[in-house]
Amino acid sequence: MASIVVSGDTSGAITIAAPAASGTNTLTLPALTGTVGLATRTVQVFTSGSGTYTTPTGCKAIWVRCVGGGAGGGGTGTAGAGAGGSGGNTTFGSALLTANGGSGGGAGTTGAGSSGGAGGSASGGDVNIQGGAGNFGTQVSFANQLGGSGASTAFGGAGGAAGAGNAGSAGQTNSGSAGGGAGGNGSTTYGGGGGGAGGYTEKLIASPSATYAYAVGAAGTAGAAGTSGYAGGAGGSGVIIVEESY
Repeated sequence: MASIVVSGDTSGAITIAAPAASGTNTLTLPALTGTVGLATRTVQVFTSGSGTYTTPTGCKAIWVRCVGGGAGGGGTGTAGAGAGGSGGNTTFGSALLTANGGSGGGAGTTGAGSSGGAGGSASGGDVNIQGGAGNFGTQVSFANQLGGSGASTAFGGAGGAAGAGNAGSAGQTNSGSAGGGAGGNGSTTYGGGGGGAGGYTEKLIASPSATYAYAVGAAGTAGAAGTSGYAGGAGGSGVIIVEESY
């Protein structure tokens, strides 16, 4: 094997020129034993309830996305109409990721327009987005009393606005979106307010723990129909999506 010898005064800079390569040069890799595989990803989705997530063996990182439960839209009626129920909170880990549920839409009555529900907050993630607010119910005229539409999340699926004399429409399951408020009764009541959407959070966890407690936010209930009125739409439940890298 050839060697390079430096002699004389070496107090200054030394430049070593590599010899020009000629002919065919071969790079020899060490022999491999066992199985050679490509990096893979797996996904787990949690659509309801609570429990414990267990990080798979060999998993190097997880990307977690959470959305809180969407709220219900408000009902209508001359008496006894109910506001929509709030969505449940979605959590992953102990005080790690939280996506709160949206607030319910107000009931449509004879007195005034109903308010839309506020969106849920989110915290703990690399990205935290508050859920959208529901629209308020209106009384454009005695024949056109619109319920407020529910708010959407990044997953879409909100319940739309209901016309006079119609029940509110529900948010889509596991979207975290809200239900719409009911339309007025066609004579005296305002439409119900749309519910607020659940908050959204996502986080890349580079060195995951062995386990995490989780809970998926439930859908907010529909506002009850009052006298001569109609019910609002229920919200959409939340979801947790965990993508695992090896």
